[in-house]
Amino acid sequence: MAGKSTAPSDGERKIPLLKGVNDPFSYVSDELNLVEENLSRAIRSREAQLTEISGHLIVGGGKRVRPMVTLLAYAAFGGKRIKDIVDIATAIELIHTATLLHDDIIDGADTRRGKISAYKKFGLKSTLVAGDFLFIKAFEFAGKFDETVVQWTADACTMLTEGEILQSHFNRNRAVTLDDYIEIVKRKTASLFHTGTKVGAYLAGASQAMVDETERYGLNMGIAFQMVDDILDIVGHPDLLGKPTGMDLRDGNPALPIILALKHGDPAVCAAFDCENPSEPQIALAIEAIKNGPAIAEARALAKQAAQDALQSIRKLPPSQYRNGLKTLVQLITDRDF
Repeated sequence: MAGKSTAPSDGERKIPLLKGVNDPFSYVSDELNLVEENLSRAIRSREAQLTEISGHLIVGGGKRVRPMVTLLAYAAFGGKRIKDIVDIATAIELIHTATLLHDDIIDGADTRRGKISAYKKFGLKSTLVAGDFLFIKAFEFAGKFDETVVQWTADACTMLTEGEILQSHFNRNRAVTLDDYIEIVKRKTASLFHTGTKVGAYLAGASQAMVDETERYGLNMGIAFQMVDDILDIVGHPDLLGKPTGMDLRDGNPALPIILALKHGDPAVCAAFDCENPSEPQIALAIEAIKNGPAIAEARALAKQAAQDALQSIRKLPPSQYRNGLKTLVQLITDRDF
């Protein structure tokens, strides 16, 4: 795998480097550039609007963390068939982008990545079809591999849909537990992380034990990633998030700090979470209550534990700069604005 001294440019990447820490993006920069080329070709359609809607997110950037961990996992086990792993990484990102288009419809989101959402700009019907288009395009890349890879990719898509339904069951539902939350996150956010990492290890010829260990890394890293996102929805800066804070409270999503605050019975959080259309003053009061209570500290501890579980798996991989990249990525994710 190639490794340049600088990472590919990405104006939307919001995982800042820590002082003195190498950029894991730089270890697979050439391969990430090939993923970008694949993505640009994949969204071309005879229907110009499909290309425009797909490009609204893909051309706009994104962190590309999912393709990157897939590439790093492959390189960590000495994989040499660059086109193969680039194609899988492309499929993973296309699936992710498709889910973002559909999520914005489900949530009625106004913004995504600091600009108007595709749903608001292009409408429900066209955005829904564009999401389907990207799912189909993903399997143009993933469908050419053996039955195992195709099945794992299909399983990831299944988990994504199941996670969405499970999350909707606990929308504004105070019966939600921490275990429920973890199950939602495993299916929604972590599914593409652990699928990408295990496919990368598998295609590189790693042993079954190492495939399983790499999958555990992806699972726990994905859990930590979502936990930190949930925390930043309360304590983050809107300009860095690309959206207003408190979106989970507005939408009634069972996010981690909310669940922990509900467990403590905070009245302001309970009132905002229970209300179908909470007012902005209600949201502001709930945010302050969460900030001033124990929920943020508890959520950070849980995120750091998931990160430690991911790092425990990394230690079992053969030493290489790519293993170091996977390790550094966990640190960058968990230290965002903390």
